[in-house]
Amino acid sequence: MSTQFDVAVIGAGAAGMMCAAVAGQRGRKVVLIDHAGRLAEKIRISGGGRCNFTNRDAGPQNFLSDNPHFCKSALSRYTARDFIDLVRRHRIAFHEKHKGQLFCDDTAEDIIAMLKAECEQGNVAWRMPCKVVDIGKSGEAFRIDTEAGEILAKSVVIASGGLSIPKIGATDFAYRIARQFDLRLVEPRPALVPLTFDAQAWQAFVPLAGIALEVAIETGEKKTRGHFLEDLLFTHRGLSGPAVLQISSYWQPGTPLTINLAPQEDLAELLLQAKAGSKKNLANTLAQWLPARLAESWLQVQGMQGDARLADLPDKPLRQLGESLNRWKIVPAGTEGYKKAEVTRGGVDTRELSQQSMMASKVPGLYFIGEAVDVTGWLGGYNFQWAWSSGVAAGQAA
Repeated sequence: MSTQFDVAVIGAGAAGMMCAAVAGQRGRKVVLIDHAGRLAEKIRISGGGRCNFTNRDAGPQNFLSDNPHFCKSALSRYTARDFIDLVRRHRIAFHEKHKGQLFCDDTAEDIIAMLKAECEQGNVAWRMPCKVVDIGKSGEAFRIDTEAGEILAKSVVIASGGLSIPKIGATDFAYRIARQFDLRLVEPRPALVPLTFDAQAWQAFVPLAGIALEVAIETGEKKTRGHFLEDLLFTHRGLSGPAVLQISSYWQPGTPLTINLAPQEDLAELLLQAKAGSKKNLANTLAQWLPARLAESWLQVQGMQGDARLADLPDKPLRQLGESLNRWKIVPAGTEGYKKAEVTRGGVDTRELSQQSMMASKVPGLYFIGEAVDVTGWLGGYNFQWAWSSGVAAGQAA
């Protein structure tokens, strides 16, 4: 026997629960299906367990896509302010941590409980844990074969996410369904992910593991250039921290990063000014503007003596030293992959979808939302905002 619903949402994460709640509260008969045994694990682990649930400043400029204007409609119709209002209605205490990033005061479980309560208000039915075996058409409806039996639905919303963090259940389900219905994909790849470097080339920087400092970092051509002022973290294998996670979404294999290790200073000019009448050595002088360990290692890489007296050095090598720190060019070997990526860049090509409803234009009644879609936000709550906005757009239409 088949169970009939108006809307079947596959994937009970941020976007899926939001969509199911909105559709249910419109009076639609909704079922929410997920293969996981534990609800919304990605919300639970986000923000160090406190869930960076949105960013006050979220707008289209904070998102990447092969079709960059697509996200404007959903983001303008359900904004960060709208989600903040929902959080306040549920009396969840929160705070702003950095650059508009909003976190729960207590725990990410508050956001999960809020979304569950919203689903309950919409009388959403749950099938969890429940694996979807197959999706097909049955006349005007969709037939969903699951481990718990067959479901018929007028509309199906795919909210099963991308490939990032497979250990908490990430799969390629959304991409398989898109291919099945002949929808194009933008090649998925890890995003918001640490970058790695050739082990031999990185050897000189291994002792710097643990050092963090604010940098300006950029990569890419003019139209696709990424540029951020964020904290950088040296690791044993390469570079991490917010600066690198941000730039990783823009980075293309084989291309260099340009890193300014002292973005507030013109180090060439400062070194030349300091030279006049200085009794300090080179390493101690540099340590005025950089962490001392970084200054010492950098001088070794440049083949310069840290104990050399600044006053004794010619202008040219000092200028070159300053410029090397203000414009460090380095080519990553790769990334830490999906196991460490916070999100997946790419996914279902948005040119296949309605920007108002998220429905596939070729397949009436089939919707894709959240991380499954080729819309990727910056680090700092933007990807959750896309989950809420795209979920609401589909929930209002399905």
